[in-house]
Amino acid sequence: MTPEPNPAAPLDPLDRRIVAALQIDGRASWRRIATALGEPERKVARRGLRLIGSGAVVVRGLVVRGETVILRMNCRPGAVRDTAVATARRADTIFSYVLAGAADCVAELQCPPGELGRLMLDEVPALPGLVEQQVSPVLRYFRTVHEWSPGLLDDDEVAALGGTATRPVDGVEVPDVEIAPDEHAILRALAEDGRRTHDELAAVAGVSVATARRRVESLTRQGVVSIRAAVEPALLGLPVEALLWIRTRPDEVEEVGRLLVESPLVRYAAVVMGEHQLLVDVTQPSKQDLHAFLTEAPWVRRAEAVQSHLVVEAWKRSGVPAPGVSPAPVARERP
Repeated sequence: MTPEPNPAAPLDPLDRRIVAALQIDGRASWRRIATALGEPERKVARRGLRLIGSGAVVVRGLVVRGETVILRMNCRPGAVRDTAVATARRADTIFSYVLAGAADCVAELQCPPGELGRLMLDEVPALPGLVEQQVSPVLRYFRTVHEWSPGLLDDDEVAALGGTATRPVDGVEVPDVEIAPDEHAILRALAEDGRRTHDELAAVAGVSVATARRRVESLTRQGVVSIRAAVEPALLGLPVEALLWIRTRPDEVEEVGRLLVESPLVRYAAVVMGEHQLLVDVTQPSKQDLHAFLTEAPWVRRAEAVQSHLVVEAWKRSGVPAPGVSPAPVARERP
């Protein structure tokens, strides 16, 4: 039997701010978060542990394993959810959504260099219920889903957590870094729990605590792993989510992308190959707010065409599967 996502009730204002802090730095101590938010440490720790313990917020390390592609899928009637869940179970899937619109499902996958043919021709066609697929490589990011923060903190609070008010633009290249065996062990541990202590990571990797700390800092700085909180936008008071495919003139792509990410409610914006140059994930408090974003926001004047799809179910976010979705067996990693 296919699991179903749990309905989400909005969090209270302080819980939302704690989540926003974990989205800036998933490994920040409760003391640092409390100092940044101007709240008592015990209160922040108690609430933070409850949020994580309940599964409302999950902090994990998203390890870069390849370049990214967008997979649009159409499915047999009655098989849409099965296809989306099967896609979410893949270790290389970053997000997997069921949509209302021309496409039934969409997912972002990591694909090692040189493996796109195998992914397109062998693995994706084997997904249950799949009728039609479109694969679009990502060329450039304006914002990624694991960078998103919904604008609940002011600039001083963000800076106190070691973040910046405006996120840097991401490339799509795989970091050219040689990973040592102890670093592989640390990456596996962070992928399971991004808040594991340096003592725990040192024990897993068989290194000193100081070495474990240096390894985490180095892997993060080099872009090998991103450690942040994954959360349902509805918990933050943003229950309406849509994916937008936007077509514009080629010389307007950069400006449209820049205008889009001026909104903190845009979770994701990427340049992709295909008929539409931009794929955008946006959250809003209501459908009325979504309508305003689609008709009145500054980027609209520069767009030539927009396809909008409501996100009906999310089976994976930032590499974190929905409750009840077990990962598929994976082959042993290549040396």
